[in-house]
This record gives sequence, C-alpha cells and structure tokens, in this order.
Amino acid sequence: MEQRKILVTAAAGKTGVHTVQNLLASGHSVRALVRREDERSETLRKSGAEIVVGDLLSHDDAIRATQGVSAAYLCFPVRPGFIQATAYFADAARRAGLEAVVNMSQISAREDAKSHAARDHWIAERVLDWSGVPTVHIRPTFFSEWLVFPWVRDTIVQDGKIALPFGNGRHAPIAAEDQARLIAAVLAQPADHIGKTYELCGPIELSQQQIADKISEVLDRKIVYNPTTLEGYREHLGQYDLPEFTIQHFIEVAVDYQNGVFEGTDDVIGKVTGKAPQSIEEFVQANRSAFEKRDV
Repeated sequence: MEQRKILVTAAAGKTGVHTVQNLLASGHSVRALVRREDERSETLRKSGAEIVVGDLLSHDDAIRATQGVSAAYLCFPVRPGFIQATAYFADAARRAGLEAVVNMSQISAREDAKSHAARDHWIAERVLDWSGVPTVHIRPTFFSEWLVFPWVRDTIVQDGKIALPFGNGRHAPIAAEDQARLIAAVLAQPADHIGKTYELCGPIELSQQQIADKISEVLDRKIVYNPTTLEGYREHLGQYDLPEFTIQHFIEVAVDYQNGVFEGTDDVIGKVTGKAPQSIEEFVQANRSAFEKRDV
C-alpha cells in the first residue's frame, strides 16, 4: 500500500482519535488538527502524529493544515459555522490538490431538515460536491457513544432508565472506533469510494427498550426505557450547559427518530475493513465503568 500523509481534523474527538491511530498503525503519516494543546493532543503527538493547532473557521488555518497532505478527514462539531468552515476547507483542499476528503455528515442531513445542524450538513455536502474536490460523505446513525453522553448516561446510572423522547423509533448503534476504521481505510485507498455517500449503521437495529434490555444484561441490573416528552427533554438538556444550537438539534432529531429517519442496518464497514462493527453489548462492556454509580 502506498504510504500517504493524511490530515485528520477534530483529531482529539470521538472518531478523530481512532482514525489517527488506524492510519499510524498502517504506516501512514498523520497531521492532526486540534483546537488546543492539551493532554489529548499530547497523546496524539506521542503516538507519532504531527500536531497542528487551528480552527476550521479560519481560512488561513485551513490552508495551512492542508498543505502537503494527500487526503483529509473533515469533521465539525454540532455548532454554528459548518457551511462557512466547509467552504474554507473546500477552497484549501482545491489549492492543495487533495485526492480525497472524507466528510462526516449525519443520517438526518437533508434539505428540509428542521434541525439547523442537519440542514447545515446537507448544504456542506453540496458545497464539497460543487467544489470538485474528490469527496466521500459518511452519514452515521446515532453513535453508540450517545449512551455515555452525560444527558443520557446520568439517568441510566442514577435512575436506571433511558429517558428520551424517541417514541417507538429504532436504530442500529454504531461505535466511533468502527467508523474510524472505515474512514482510515477510505483515506488510505480512496479510488473506489470517491463520489459515494455511505450511511453507517451498526449490525443490529434496536428500539430504545431493546437497548435498555441489552444494557441490563451487561450491567446485571434493570434498565428500562422511560419515554419523555419533547418539553421535558428540553428542560433536561437545559441542565447541561449546552448551547441553544445544540439543544435545537437534539429536539429536532428526536422527532426525526420517532419518524424513522435513523432506522436501518448495513454491512459497509465490514465489507470495506474486513471487520464487522461491534454490538451494543460489546460497546457497553468495553465502557462499563461509565455506567457505574459513583459515590458523591
């Protein structure tokens, strides 16, 4: 396999850190773009990555980060500015002559999405397409890591329940490390993937009650699904110092979830990487400590 130099943005994030590890393990050089120097960036540096501090909302930083690399992973948090950041990045990628960009989108991205973030992702996809930069879009369903975010985990740990307004909707949770394996594989050998959009799902589609049952089996204590209202969910999210942009996104994707937008399974990751993604039981077991009660 040709050894390449690859840029990973949001390199200290959920998918970014695993993408860096996979690429380095395969012998590629990695430039890791991070927002700040901290313990996470130092860990990436010690693993062999070149660390660049920058902001995707800076055109100059985007140009600097893409110079001298052959491909890049583009990932942006749920906050305003993604369309602007994508335009900057697309221009920088064209200047650098990138052979491939893997763009992290989301399964709810569409032109009539009520979530501002989801609609931004759809427009960002179009910006990259219009730019002519060789691009692969990935659209994951809810990450398995959703379960360990404080606003979900806390009710599981403290009250023994998943309290979400997801109705009878279903999805197949997909872990960040499994997505990262696909991202790294595509960046390393992009030719067969350019122009494609992959919806990434886990191996088994489950309802929230079935997810609760799986967690119960692993933790050996009863966890139930206790559906809440959208209003109650908004009030709950307000306790976590989340920006309104993020809360609006979570509320609207909850409605999407009820309407089946997050449903589906696929075998893309297994076919491309040769290894199937982990089950929700395997994820909970691997992250068991996150679900344990702590003395206050």
